[in-house]
Amino acid sequence: MNGPLWSFDKEDASANVSRPGDLREKFTRLFADRFLAGDSTGVLILDADFRIVEMSDMICQLFRSGRAEWFGRPAEEWFEEAGWTSHPFDRSLLRGRVFRNRSLKWGEGERRLTLMLDGDVLQEGGIGDIVGAFVLFRDVSHLVMLEEQIRRSDRLKTIGQIAAGTAHEIRNPLTSMRGFMQLLEKSLSDRDMVKEHGFVTIMLSELDRVNELVSEFLLLSKPKEVHLASMRAGAVLQEILPVICNEAIMYGVTVQYDPKPGLPAIWVDKEQLKQVFLNIAKNAIEAMSGGGTLIIREKYGQDKPGRLAVLIRDTGPGIPPDVRERIFDPFFTTKHQGTGLGLSICQRIVHDLGGHIEVASDAGGTCFTVWLPLSAT
Repeated sequence: MNGPLWSFDKEDASANVSRPGDLREKFTRLFADRFLAGDSTGVLILDADFRIVEMSDMICQLFRSGRAEWFGRPAEEWFEEAGWTSHPFDRSLLRGRVFRNRSLKWGEGERRLTLMLDGDVLQEGGIGDIVGAFVLFRDVSHLVMLEEQIRRSDRLKTIGQIAAGTAHEIRNPLTSMRGFMQLLEKSLSDRDMVKEHGFVTIMLSELDRVNELVSEFLLLSKPKEVHLASMRAGAVLQEILPVICNEAIMYGVTVQYDPKPGLPAIWVDKEQLKQVFLNIAKNAIEAMSGGGTLIIREKYGQDKPGRLAVLIRDTGPGIPPDVRERIFDPFFTTKHQGTGLGLSICQRIVHDLGGHIEVASDAGGTCFTVWLPLSAT
């Protein structure tokens, strides 16, 4: 930490316990130094004129601010430099308007974070005049993501329970209807009733759509038997690459994939993982109806130990923020013929395999990152 407010002399750690006041003060300073240097919670300290007195390491790293350059400057200037159109807090804090658990969104794309802010005042002796204030910044992005995954999992579970109880009852009449419609189609064809035959053909097509929807219901309610094995992500991608390339040709999309054979193996079900990659890639290709580039690559780093990522990126128009928050919701779709279950099923599969999916999108395109567990062998 560069230039903390307080310092602690390690030689004083053995101070005489007969002076509890001195010992308490020294350990308080030690705690303060450690707290300011921590990376889980950030702190911003302000004086009575709303000028920055101290900025912890976490704040400096998160907002890419230098402590020295902001010392003594008004907090409003820092807000403007950070790009906040509306300030997360103001000078009313110095008048005693404290706050707790104030949510703040920060960053864009993969760097988008959810922060929780607590603000309080500093008083002489704890009860005197207000001489300043402090604001704590806590990064709760991971907790928000887990909560959202739980909510989506609960929704999928509810839909699965409904599907399990109704799919059988729906399919029975569908089978009968389709059988009689096929007989009617043949009869109309034999009588050269072209117009009526066309109507029946449309009805059969719609019945097939209903049957496909019921089949997707069943994927939610009765997941396929999982066959976990150790394999390379690249081997899975190589098997489905011809299918992705054929789909891309239809939309004038170029596919870029650079194999990385030296990466560690993952512990997954190959067939289910194929379904995930194909679905995400197909969505990406369809998002580039006017042509573009689909980029597929693998990533392994120490930032997420025990995980390997497969990134599927497109150069399409991006997903609007209001839509991005709902893309994994069951039945939510922007496609005319979509069911809205594809990404929900992909998320469930990846979750069941012990991984998770991240999404980043802007005007330059969208990137789905599928994180998967490494094999122990």
